[in-house]
Amino acid sequence: MFAQALQNLRQKKYIIQALMFFVVFMVIYTIIDSLNMSYKEMLETYGLYLVMINIGLNIIMSILSSFLMHLSTSMIALKANADKGSTLGFISIIFGILTYGCTSCVIAFFASIGIAFSVVALPLAGLPYKLISLLLIILGILFIRYELEHSKCKVKLIEKT
Repeated sequence: MFAQALQNLRQKKYIIQALMFFVVFMVIYTIIDSLNMSYKEMLETYGLYLVMINIGLNIIMSILSSFLMHLSTSMIALKANADKGSTLGFISIIFGILTYGCTSCVIAFFASIGIAFSVVALPLAGLPYKLISLLLIILGILFIRYELEHSKCKVKLIEKT
């Protein structure tokens, strides 16, 4: 079924959907970066290499997140059943918002739900946390691939006696 999901990506409907997901995720990841540290400030503080790594990771994560969403929607179309792996992509975005967000926003958010703590400055403009987010997305893709390859039909056959 994974091969069928990949073949769906050749259809115009799924190509447009993937492009829309890519743009949405690219905007989200860019906003998350700017909440943490603007690219100009990152350039001045850490140099061009970190800006290029962050932008490159944004592109990779957006492509993989789009692919994850494509597999998820293909799985629904093929199996008429939702998957559990796409949740990891969503968790990756929430994780990014909570770790890359400006300190005052994150503290205010957690304080509003009753959690109080001090936020430690993120090393390398949050790069380790972005790598953890990338890992979560990859795990989501692997989980959905496993579900597609090992899918089971819920219809039970009646044995003739």
